[in-house]
Amino acid sequence: MASFRKKYYFLFLPFSFLYGIAITFRNFFYDKKIIKSYRFNTPIISVGNITVGGTGKTPHVEYLINMLKDNYKIVILSRGYKRRTSGFIIAQENSTVFEIGDEPKQIKYKFNDKVIVAVDKNRINAIKTLKQQQIKYDLIILDDAYQYRKIKPDISILLIDFNKPIYNDRLLPAGDLREQQTNKNRADIVIITKCPKDIKPIQKRIITKELQLFTYQKIFFTSINYGKITPVFKYPKNIQITNKTTIMLITGIANTKTLIEYLTKKTKNIIHKKYDDHYNFKHKDIVNIIDEFNKIDTNNKLIITTEKDAMRLQEFNYNTEKGNLSDIPIFYIPINVIFADEKEKEFIKIINNHVKLNKRNS
Repeated sequence: MASFRKKYYFLFLPFSFLYGIAITFRNFFYDKKIIKSYRFNTPIISVGNITVGGTGKTPHVEYLINMLKDNYKIVILSRGYKRRTSGFIIAQENSTVFEIGDEPKQIKYKFNDKVIVAVDKNRINAIKTLKQQQIKYDLIILDDAYQYRKIKPDISILLIDFNKPIYNDRLLPAGDLREQQTNKNRADIVIITKCPKDIKPIQKRIITKELQLFTYQKIFFTSINYGKITPVFKYPKNIQITNKTTIMLITGIANTKTLIEYLTKKTKNIIHKKYDDHYNFKHKDIVNIIDEFNKIDTNNKLIITTEKDAMRLQEFNYNTEKGNLSDIPIFYIPINVIFADEKEKEFIKIINNHVKLNKRNS
């Protein structure tokens, strides 16, 4: 569907025009305060994007957590996309993907009691509920909330994928923009994500010029850094990827380009099973994965998946008619973000100063 839409985008332009009108009026009403935005008595950082699909929100939220968790009690507030529950839920150590969603599960799994992870489609209700339950915290990070204008954050971070610049895109459904690129002006900080680690100064200057940011907006460039492969379950052996290894790659994320480029440097033998973003795996999918993996005619093989997909696959630790997923070598590759230039200290200083400046009584 995505390739068809890209090739025949002109067929979708009338719908993009109508969608654009609706978005323009919505933002106008918020800008003119006809629709009210709420502020709360605690610092709020919003992390989001304008583009549909993966711009690296979760690793950037995790970067903020690592930066702030030793000095502040943090709440991560997410809508819990594609969960099977509704309303306000505070994530527990044993919460499932079906209860809270894959991204909140990943953050809770990684940081546990270092942060409070809560989900609610109605973020205002979530913040009020946190107060009613007398939960103490110093800071809220809103995940995927750039379009959630009911809350006025103290600092808004907009993520833009280096490989999908918003100035070369179109509004939905002809393109992947959730709103017009001019709405980038609401951001305090713009981060260009998934940059090559050797990004050239001229490339940064071109992007900065094309975005036409205001003087009050700061721009940074980050890259994806891949960690050591980690078993999805407790697999007993150490695994090394060589150029003779065959990888079955399982992905249910929007953008796999960077991951495939990384793996291709290690081996050319990649069998990619690509599912939709945030795909909820079913029993039959697990059976097919195990069956296809067992049919690969080599002993030097393993399954690689993403950290987000690993959270969903962990729910299938049981015997099927083709075996148990936990009995085969299935690993995920954790990722983190690194700054693609020398401006990391500036970013840290801006965030820390902003949190201190806006710290109120929660």
